[in-house]
Amino acid sequence: MSTATYTDISRDSPAAESETPFSVAKDVIQLLSQTKSTLGAAESLTAGGLMSAITSVPGASAVFRGGVVSYATELKKSLLSVDSDLIAREGVIHGEVAAQMAEGARKATSFPGGETTTWGVGTTGVAGPGLQDGKEAGTVYVGISYGGSQGSKEGEEGEQQWSKSVGPFKFKGGREEVRQQTILEALRALREAIGGY
Repeated sequence: MSTATYTDISRDSPAAESETPFSVAKDVIQLLSQTKSTLGAAESLTAGGLMSAITSVPGASAVFRGGVVSYATELKKSLLSVDSDLIAREGVIHGEVAAQMAEGARKATSFPGGETTTWGVGTTGVAGPGLQDGKEAGTVYVGISYGGSQGSKEGEEGEQQWSKSVGPFKFKGGREEVRQQTILEALRALREAIGGY
């Protein structure tokens, strides 16, 4: 059973037109290195593109553990432990699904009996064309999950755990444009979350 909490946070997008996935991924890798943190990813509509952007940065191997491309709904349940009842009730294009994917990525990339992965990121949405689960093309959620001791108040011991979703985003364009915008916003959400710790 999960101890994480799930909250939706709405954001406007895009924030800065001059940023690229590589430039933001570089910031993420630097922040992970500075905070001695690690990262795992779970992707649906981006189909590995987010992990590719992360690993395009030199030095990523020191902080990026790996991830899961869970394009099929059944893999979201079996590999990432996304709640079956949630999927039956809401479909896979939902903020809580993104948050649970991020938590699942963090847990799936933790070493058995050893060090846990600090951060997880998950992407789910509709690349298009057409509707999925009643959601229109361009509807995207990003999940962020944290499990570690950073950010604890002085004198506190133990780990904090939380997961949240960012979105829904409403991206315009064709499949590849939606996927690229998702990758950029997922990296921005990660940068914002890690930078807050």
